[in-house]
Amino acid sequence: MAEEEPDPETGAARVAFQETSEKGAEFRTWFRGEHTNFNPKLDQIMATEGPEKFVLHGWLPEAPLIEKGTQITAFGSCFAANISNWLSERNFRVLNKADDATRAYVVTMGEGMVNSFVIRQQFEWAWENKVFDQPLWHGYKAEEYGYDEAIRLETKRIFDETEVFILTFGLSEVWYDEPTGNVFWRTIPKDVYDPERHKFRLSTVEENRDNIRAVYDLIRKYRPDAKVIVTLSPVPLIATFRDVSCITANSVSKATLRVAVDEVVRGVRDEGHLFYWPSYELVTDVFRGPYRGDRRHVRPVVLNYIMRLFESAWCKDSDVTDTEMLEAWVRAHVAAGTLPGDLQGILAKRKPFRLRKFLAETRKFHDDDNADAAMRGLLEELLEHWRAERAAAEQAAAEDA
Repeated sequence: MAEEEPDPETGAARVAFQETSEKGAEFRTWFRGEHTNFNPKLDQIMATEGPEKFVLHGWLPEAPLIEKGTQITAFGSCFAANISNWLSERNFRVLNKADDATRAYVVTMGEGMVNSFVIRQQFEWAWENKVFDQPLWHGYKAEEYGYDEAIRLETKRIFDETEVFILTFGLSEVWYDEPTGNVFWRTIPKDVYDPERHKFRLSTVEENRDNIRAVYDLIRKYRPDAKVIVTLSPVPLIATFRDVSCITANSVSKATLRVAVDEVVRGVRDEGHLFYWPSYELVTDVFRGPYRGDRRHVRPVVLNYIMRLFESAWCKDSDVTDTEMLEAWVRAHVAAGTLPGDLQGILAKRKPFRLRKFLAETRKFHDDDNADAAMRGLLEELLEHWRAERAAAEQAAAEDA
């Protein structure tokens, strides 16, 4: 606050500025805008509600969108197969898992469509009958997948019936045909590779953004009521064709896609049809050691937790209980190395007295006191759930007797 006071030499009024210090009552912090969400500490993210509060915040619809009868199509990177399998096993209606959809490429090769170009190609081919002037699609054994009209119509039927699309993008490194600019599913079969025309490059944020937006616009055109959930696969590159380390190339590949997805979602989110599911952040930022020994594939126990979280967030008819979710959360942290491995046997037996004994005998879970308290509190919460389950079972047995 400024006050006027006379200059001691001239007598003229001058402005005197109040001095402030951090200890003074007048101290103010920086303006933080309307939304300030802090990066969580370990004790905060370990809480049962940690993922929802610190990862899912801002990305979910007002209410779950998927019912048992909702027709779902999920494809893209291999992480999409995990979502398809999980929802199908939980009796949700996944169209690309149906017996009458086995020929469509989004079924037979659904988890191999790892870049945004090929996902766009499938929608343009199915709905707008766009046929590319050369073989672009090849299977795992380099077999050619052509533009068969019957398969196109099968793909179109699947898309026409879909109410929720789940699209998983995997990488931004692409092989392409230089004269036409067309992008291949993956690389080029060795026996037809032509170094004069077949080239490799890292696609740009702008290209991926345009591809994702084009897919969204096609869905809005042909299935105006459908919802679209986009995800970024947490599975890293197995190799890069750039002359840099694969680890650093993977960072760029994922960042390129993540920015592209974010730009599209921010651009159309007010329409209420496009959503982002942060599977990538859940794997890479929440768990200590989420991958198997190959450092690529997510540990099944971690994956199972994320799938349960997806179901509870998106599915109206989810039967995931609070106890099941809490237990899956603890199991995932044990598998990822955040909690002691000795808990695996206790979790398998689900005996309250064994967990109580373990808590009494374990002096420290983490060298940070707050994190230690959070971990202990998480296990004590699980203990209470088990006790409640046992009490309910005993009461039911007594009533039946």
